Amino acid sequence: MVINRPHLILAYHGCGRAVRDAVVRGERSLEPSRNEYDWLGAGIYFWEHSYERARQWAEARHANPKGTTRIQEPSVLGAVVMLGHCLDLLDSRYLSIVKDAYDKFLPSLQNANVPRNIGGADNVLRNLDCAVIRYLHQTVKEDGLPPFDTVRSVFWEGEPLYPDAGFRTKNHIQVCVVNPECIRGYFIPAEDRKDKKG
Repeated sequence: MVINRPHLILAYHGCGRAVRDAVVRGERSLEPSRNEYDWLGAGIYFWEHSYERARQWAEARHANPKGTTRIQEPSVLGAVVMLGHCLDLLDSRYLSIVKDAYDKFLPSLQNANVPRNIGGADNVLRNLDCAVIRYLHQTVKEDGLPPFDTVRSVFWEGEPLYPDAGFRTKNHIQVCVVNPECIRGYFIPAEDRKDKKG
């Protein structure tokens, strides 16, 4: 059963100021990430309703660049996103779909190495999760089912907020936009406009 989520969300993407400004002016588009370790598979990544988390990510890439991701002037690009047909991992019915995909994915490897999530307590390199989500997208396509427009999940990330806390310093909801038409528009967040003036 296809469940569309037609409501709009505010989403934030950490990037450099030049990229942000060019996208807002319509001079370029954001490119989908296609890394083997992307947390929610291939697509354009946003933090849902979290300007600050997007800002932290951009500043971290400025201070400690990883691979080719070097951000000169950390900024945040705002977007209005329609979730559409969303693989929403905050909804139990979709969690069971991902579990079923995993159960079918393992035999498809035919004794090849199973990808692993690695990278400390946060598993920052989500090779297994990415492979399962990609496999799910592929089987949906092969079965002639409506493709997912977006993938959405909560992540518990960072250090405990205080001793024995269940909350962490970088908790967030991440949205991966698979269908770029779900991005209804871009804007410069008010916080970034203040930075530009001051």
